[in-house]
Amino acid sequence: MDDSVNGKAVAITGGFGSLGMASAQYLAARGARVALIGRGAAPGDDAWPAALAQAVRIGGIDLVDAGAANQALETASQALRGLDALVNIAGAFRWETIADGDAHTWDLMFDLNVKTALNASKAALPHLLARGAGRIVNIGAGAGRKAGLGMGAYAASKAGVARLTEALAEELKDQRVTVNAILPSIIDTPQNRADMPDADFTRWVQPDEIAAVIAFLISSGASAVTGAEIAVNGRV
Repeated sequence: MDDSVNGKAVAITGGFGSLGMASAQYLAARGARVALIGRGAAPGDDAWPAALAQAVRIGGIDLVDAGAANQALETASQALRGLDALVNIAGAFRWETIADGDAHTWDLMFDLNVKTALNASKAALPHLLARGAGRIVNIGAGAGRKAGLGMGAYAASKAGVARLTEALAEELKDQRVTVNAILPSIIDTPQNRADMPDADFTRWVQPDEIAAVIAFLISSGASAVTGAEIAVNGRV
């Protein structure tokens, strides 16, 4: 697998979360220049890993707002002197049954999982096209293919991410911009461990394992891969 990303300028949404930070460190260790975009305030230097000392931190961005997304991607592009790739990690999860739940949760999941990726992708496009090529990698979910108990709203939104990936890949395939999605099962994060304390964590997908697939998809070796939905299941 070719994970050569040396010198590439990469913006990562959801950048201050577990997967965002792991992906940023993985890419930076291989020579990429990264900008991390997050909804919360950017972490201070005392809470920031030394491996990302040169990374750009862009906090306080609500990607549900298209204007905020445009501002964030413009800032990232200026700071990185252009943009080669966008990694859409921003998103959220809610567990609730349909019988006991609320339709508002469906709206919320669409906003946080689909609209964030849509707005960030639209905002990144001018910068990617200016390069003459580019990469967009979306984080979907295995649940987007088959919903489990209590996962209707979440699964529907992640199915939306898959359809967004396919549609945008078709739009951009003649402009040398690829668009792909990664579909993890359960990611080994502190939050997931807290939510499922009795699970066998060794079976879950490690953030670095997803980061390796991200690196491949934004490398030159993946130039012929677009519109793909790649399952990364670990042993789940």
